[in-house]
Amino acid sequence: MNPDKVEIHPRWKDALHEEFSKPYFDSLVSTLKAAISNGKIIYPPGKFIFHAFNELPPEEVKVVILGQDPYHNPHEAMGLSFSVPKGIKVPPSLANVYKELHRDIGFKIPVHGDLSAWSRQGVLLLNAILTVESKNPGSHRNIGWQTFTDMVIHYLSEHYENIVFMLWGNFAKSKRNLIDVNKHLVLEAAHPSPLAGNAFQGCSHFSKANDYFKMHNKQPIDWTIV
Repeated sequence: MNPDKVEIHPRWKDALHEEFSKPYFDSLVSTLKAAISNGKIIYPPGKFIFHAFNELPPEEVKVVILGQDPYHNPHEAMGLSFSVPKGIKVPPSLANVYKELHRDIGFKIPVHGDLSAWSRQGVLLLNAILTVESKNPGSHRNIGWQTFTDMVIHYLSEHYENIVFMLWGNFAKSKRNLIDVNKHLVLEAAHPSPLAGNAFQGCSHFSKANDYFKMHNKQPIDWTIV
């Protein structure tokens, strides 16, 4: 994959340039090309694979919300973890995130699931695995994406301070060792999936994040979704 042709913020291109040229990434790209050549449908569409990195440079990241892999149904994946385009039904996990926001900060639950407004404020909506085959969740778990996104998490941890990392579910919690907890706030909770029951409810991550930013003289996140 040619970094010059990836739709990604120039600051991320600089930060990740060496990663794009490593052998594992060449293998990852070859795997994706082979899957497409064999008629597999890959989500999200190519131009959205790095959408989380496109408008948000690394120095402006204030929150990282870590997902696992993209939605695998048509028209849902947009390159932002937990987010779906306007006009698409809000997925159950995101609906539970909205419920917790309502309980935590009086959030007015919107009719859509597009979280782009968060990205523009410094929320990196990062999936650990950036692609998936249609109707086949977890299908790209072992092709190299986690090597790439682990480096992204480590890069943010090493180069910046006072980022809030929200780790939901055991998969996300396994990334804690990539983060310097002396420089950043790590918030852990059950996954918002209905499969976890109501365990996510009551985590108060959104108010805790804003309290942390106020304590460090940073602008809180306006979690409102218009």
